[in-house]
Amino acid sequence: MIRKMMPEDRQQVTDMMRGFYASPAVHTNGSEEIFLSDVENCINDCPFLEGYIFEEEGEIQGYGMIAKSFSTEFGKPCIWIEDIFLKEEYRGKGIAPEFFALLEKTYPGHLFRIEAEEENERAVKVYKKAGFRVLPYLELVK
Repeated sequence: MIRKMMPEDRQQVTDMMRGFYASPAVHTNGSEEIFLSDVENCINDCPFLEGYIFEEEGEIQGYGMIAKSFSTEFGKPCIWIEDIFLKEEYRGKGIAPEFFALLEKTYPGHLFRIEAEEENERAVKVYKKAGFRVLPYLELVK
């Protein structure tokens, strides 16, 4: 089951974020301040950020966060899949593709973007299988 993030998910999500941002899947380490801010924005109806929980029979399997924007490059609204994290024991069970399908149904006509570290071959394979393609340019941040 995929559902919206709720206040009672706060602790488990921040715990998962610590693991995710400390892993090789992400180049930045984040911070407690950022984790708490992200979760608060997900559960407090921020118009730019939404949080999702992946669970089965009350067991949280992982979480996802999306950010909303507009792409002038592609001329349409854009959904950035910012975080997608699954606990190790739930990887490879089709949860990520199910999340992508839910987003496509919820946001028809939108562009979907996701970032991945090249070294995270398993994730890149999942994303490509779901129809994502690699863009041939460098992204910069300040």
